[in-house]
Amino acid sequence: MTGEPNTRLSDLFGLAGWSKGELARMVNRQAAAMGHPQLATDTSRVRRWIDMGESPRDPVPKVLAALFTERLGRVVTIEDLGFGRRGRVGKQQEVGKQHNPDGLPWAPERTAAVLTEFTGMDLMLNRRGLVSAGAALAAGSTITGPMHDWLHTDPVLAADAPRIDDPLYADQAGFDRYEAAPIGSEEIEALERSVEVFRAWDASRGGGLQRKAVVGQLNEVGGMLAFRHPEHLQRRLWGVAANLAVLAGWMSHDIGLEPTAQKYFVIAAHAAREGGDRPRAGEALSRAARQMVHLGRPDDALDLMKLAKSGSGDMVLPRTQAMLHTIEAWAQASMGRGQAMRRTLGKAEELFVSDKSDVPPPSWMQLFDEADLHGMQALAFRTLAEHDPSVAIVAQRHAKQALELRANGRQRSKIFDYISLASACFIADDPEQADRYARLALVTMGETSSHRTWDRLREMYRLTGRFAGYAKIEDLREEIKLALPQSSIIKQPRRSSEI
Repeated sequence: MTGEPNTRLSDLFGLAGWSKGELARMVNRQAAAMGHPQLATDTSRVRRWIDMGESPRDPVPKVLAALFTERLGRVVTIEDLGFGRRGRVGKQQEVGKQHNPDGLPWAPERTAAVLTEFTGMDLMLNRRGLVSAGAALAAGSTITGPMHDWLHTDPVLAADAPRIDDPLYADQAGFDRYEAAPIGSEEIEALERSVEVFRAWDASRGGGLQRKAVVGQLNEVGGMLAFRHPEHLQRRLWGVAANLAVLAGWMSHDIGLEPTAQKYFVIAAHAAREGGDRPRAGEALSRAARQMVHLGRPDDALDLMKLAKSGSGDMVLPRTQAMLHTIEAWAQASMGRGQAMRRTLGKAEELFVSDKSDVPPPSWMQLFDEADLHGMQALAFRTLAEHDPSVAIVAQRHAKQALELRANGRQRSKIFDYISLASACFIADDPEQADRYARLALVTMGETSSHRTWDRLREMYRLTGRFAGYAKIEDLREEIKLALPQSSIIKQPRRSSEI
């Protein structure tokens, strides 16, 4: 007991709208349903949790997490409730502090436990048809501060760290827990192939349709990680977890589940680093940075990109470095920093062409090709054009090159290219060309489940306002309204978006 209020629990308690007596009764009922009929919580005990910072014993934190998850319609973990978790924390001295409430970074066994708990809660929301409610995203510095030293150290050293109790230890915190058992290389190969299938589907159709399958697969992998496999298999399993977590995060971001997406990106960074793949950890953090720019928080994105680039280590390939630079450039463009953006994109081009392809790229980088390079350049220049309209013509050129190079199966990226191109034409006072490319985007939008396309359309709709007197543009505005969900058109437009 700290003697101080648990502000995290208090905030969630306020959002839930329960009385303390109601919460006590629900804890008892839920605990009994979970196999703990002996639990007897009362109003005074709930008051001590909230007002005095008392940490309840197991299984109460898990019971509370389940109750708040169902009530609020979004994943609520034990850390979200302000309760610590047993386990080795190494040199972490700031766990539970205001600037590091989630106790980052996590030890390996805690990463597996957090992964399993979070995916289990996420699956529960899917099963019950609940919709994710709004929640605050963590600031970039909240993630980068506590993770900086940890990400820069050699993960191999963690093998000598003390373990908890026994080699099969894992906190049984999750729902739909996959029973810990050894697996072999054939099972891991099958998991790795499944990642490729999910990744291709996401690139083609968007994140909504397969997200539940990815989360379910990740939940099972979390259970597998509870068993101590031989090192070469354990590393590959961590790699599968990292790839699935990035996909789960990207799919969540693609359909607007932003706090959920951010949590998956952090989980992915942990999993990649535990598997000894620092470049993958850096790429996972770069996804969180892209999310931040999309949400109009480029300063947080730059914080995350600084760690993503420095934490990727010395083995990162030039093409991966080029990709990281394009994200940094996009954040700079969002802040109107034209010169910095141009320098960063120039470096990205140099790195991209310097990649001799003598080392095969990792599977997670195979989708970043020349088309993506031009697509990100188009996005950066189109974003900067909001501050300097003279660069809109450069955005058009890159968007056209991206479209010429796009491979089949990249339908979502093509839609974003068309919208970038149309938006740049509107900014350049060329409504005729803008109308043409906007309609090409609208033709194929119904084939994807990407909510981010709606965000981009809202931005483009805003740009059509100055041409509302043109009959053709008036028709286009009506078609955009039909393509967007009801009332979506009046939402506050975001400053920028992404491919």
